[in-house]
Amino acid sequence: MDCRVLSIQSHVVRGYVGNKSATFPLQVLGFEVDSINSVQFSNHTGYEHWKGQVLTADELHVLYEGIRLNKLNHYDYMLTGYTRDVSFLEMVVDIVEELKGTNPSLVYVCDPVMGDNGAMYVPEALLPVYKEKVVPVADIITPNQFEAELLTGRKISTEKDAVEAMDLLHEMGPDTVVITSSDLLSSLGDQYLVALGSQITVKADGTKEKQRIRMDIPRVDAVFVGTGDLFAAMLLAWTHHHPNNLKAACEKTVSVMQHVIKRTITYAKEVAGPDCRPSPAQLELRMVQSKGDIEDPAITVEAVLL
Repeated sequence: MDCRVLSIQSHVVRGYVGNKSATFPLQVLGFEVDSINSVQFSNHTGYEHWKGQVLTADELHVLYEGIRLNKLNHYDYMLTGYTRDVSFLEMVVDIVEELKGTNPSLVYVCDPVMGDNGAMYVPEALLPVYKEKVVPVADIITPNQFEAELLTGRKISTEKDAVEAMDLLHEMGPDTVVITSSDLLSSLGDQYLVALGSQITVKADGTKEKQRIRMDIPRVDAVFVGTGDLFAAMLLAWTHHHPNNLKAACEKTVSVMQHVIKRTITYAKEVAGPDCRPSPAQLELRMVQSKGDIEDPAITVEAVLL
């Protein structure tokens, strides 16, 4: 049986971000991916210039309406990332609710992209929409530490704070929460960043159990774009293959990330030359070249059960 994903994300002509970051890896892992492009830009906005168009909430509705009229609106997964517009985000929620009406077992994977390092880079009006409408209909969410703090209203300074924040996020709706990066100190030193995850599963007898994990991930000294979109897509794929094992799903997700990033930075430094900072074009993710690692990642980072 085909497993079909509706992915509503950005599109770039050149490079890897949004749908360009998510589609190929999901297809390689056997998923059918239907993409709605929330923006169509020449390239990501980290370059000196970019041009393009932005899809409005009405235009999103028109596209979905075409899918619905042809009775093609049966999906197993829905995936969303960066959005700047309140009405667009509200339309996404309407679509999720309708798709869940058609298929109650649909899994909605949401990366609640709002900011990082203590600063929001989307309008503040999006926060209440995420809190009150999006997160309650999501099944899997992938906030960074700052986004988890925004959604819960709790400061995260310790691992205990992070676990409490994940529990609060569970109470809001999602059964799977992964804090993709944090400022927490790693026991391995400052060359590592800490990610944490929590998953509620229902056992055969109907009782619920919670699996919590921590991962210490090697840092890379470069700015990549599209890695968050790749992370959410890979978490979708690997939780599908390991539905009740967050540890295995996160190990494979993070290992894919590590392979892609390592290949990208090696290439970028080679092309840039000695003592030169690689350009945004040189730092585009080496996605096609990483096909083998996406399909069958050698595990580079092991998760610890909390």
